[in-house]
Amino acid sequence: MTRDLESAQKFYGPVMGWTFRPGKLGQEFSVARRGDVPVAGIGAVATTFRVAVAWTPYFAVQDADVTASRIRERSGTVAVGPLALGKGRGALAADREGAGFGIWERTEPATSPPAPDGHSHAWLRLHTRSAFDAAIFYGEVLDWASGRPGCCEVSYAKDEVIVSCGGRQLARISSGAVEAAPDPLIRPHWQVNFPVPDVAAAVASAQKHGGSLVEELSRRDAREATLLDPDGGLFTLTDVHNPTTALPA
Repeated sequence: MTRDLESAQKFYGPVMGWTFRPGKLGQEFSVARRGDVPVAGIGAVATTFRVAVAWTPYFAVQDADVTASRIRERSGTVAVGPLALGKGRGALAADREGAGFGIWERTEPATSPPAPDGHSHAWLRLHTRSAFDAAIFYGEVLDWASGRPGCCEVSYAKDEVIVSCGGRQLARISSGAVEAAPDPLIRPHWQVNFPVPDVAAAVASAQKHGGSLVEELSRRDAREATLLDPDGGLFTLTDVHNPTTALPA
């Protein structure tokens, strides 16, 4: 969600190495691509919908209506939808702690190739009050660890929950967020991590094109940087291609 599509494309194009094609949702939408593979969607509707500029992860579900009902039944919020969204149906929601996310049900066949083995176009970290409670909420809503074919699996590493889907690490869930914290990095939120070949170069490009560095973390074998785009959207660049070796929260 952003305010101006052209400005967002001028920023994320050089920073991420993305190209853009018009989306099917109207002239205020475009699809970001890495090579021939769609990796993200950008919609210049933050002002129209009166919502914050933000990156929102969408989770694939088998039935958007059933999943939306599960969210409500477990004291989450469904803000928009389910409604037609690209080649499927989607909805915007928030969990019990206020972290925003989306759900999406595919209704047309996929035509794009998957990411290369061992790599992801993006991976996620949920900062929340209690990782255990959040794992129960999302597990019940999204059928994680349900035993059905194709479901995501959940494991535990120290104080974090690790979510794996199709043999690929998808997300980490960390405890310690504070609902009323003024700092957006401390409030419950889904953090979108975009792998890049060179974090330092991508940060320099982001700053050159109007972005600002919020936080930078590094260790011997990994580096990540959290930034704001010129419109205020929070995102993270990382040279870690899946959460298995991700930096600690």
